[in-house]
Amino acid sequence: MTTKLFVGNLSFKTTEQELQDAFARSGRVVSVALPTDRDTGRKRGFGFVQMQTAEEAETAIRDFNGQNLGGRQIVVNASHAKTPNKRFNNNYA
Repeated sequence: MTTKLFVGNLSFKTTEQELQDAFARSGRVVSVALPTDRDTGRKRGFGFVQMQTAEEAETAIRDFNGQNLGGRQIVVNASHAKTPNKRFNNNYA
């Protein structure tokens, strides 16, 4: 089963290929995504790397969390599903 990782504090110059190449040292990378701002098209400074197995994801976390990538100290941890924001819930039951 694949495991998605959150990678934060990325340089705005970091490319998907750079993340792919770096994380491939820890295991098989299934996919890489770098979200962009919908208005400006500029990268948002974080991304997601999907690893083939949970073991490879744990290795990537140990290998990269707190390490320097592109001149920035990155944060790497398991990605969790986004929880709904109750403050903006427009569901009036």
